[in-house]
Amino acid sequence: MPSLMSLISVAAGGAIGATARYGVGAFLSSSGRFPWPTLSVNIIGCFLAGVIGTWFLLRTPVSDNVQLLLLTGVFGGFTTFSAFSLETLRLAESGQWGIAGLNVLLNLFGSLLAVYLGWTLARGVLV
Repeated sequence: MPSLMSLISVAAGGAIGATARYGVGAFLSSSGRFPWPTLSVNIIGCFLAGVIGTWFLLRTPVSDNVQLLLLTGVFGGFTTFSAFSLETLRLAESGQWGIAGLNVLLNLFGSLLAVYLGWTLARGVLV
């Protein structure tokens, strides 16, 4: 059973991440048919999670609550795979199969690449 402090850490981080995600979405606002704000936060969030997660693993051990705050809360609230899934379904339902497929490919491979680049950058700096 999670401790109260663990729950508070995740909740506080989630509020920060969700607020940052809203800000990015408002700044980029979906122009045209492709959901650029969602793709952007997924790639940015995955890159930063790769850097910070690697930093914690290799260089600066931090408490479980700090990891929960940042990795689970902030990045969980910031990245938006639920929004991605809903947007993809809506694109497919409206017959825009090509854009829906492009959205899946860019989010999946862009996010995986971003985590790898963040991991590689952090390992290069820290090791």
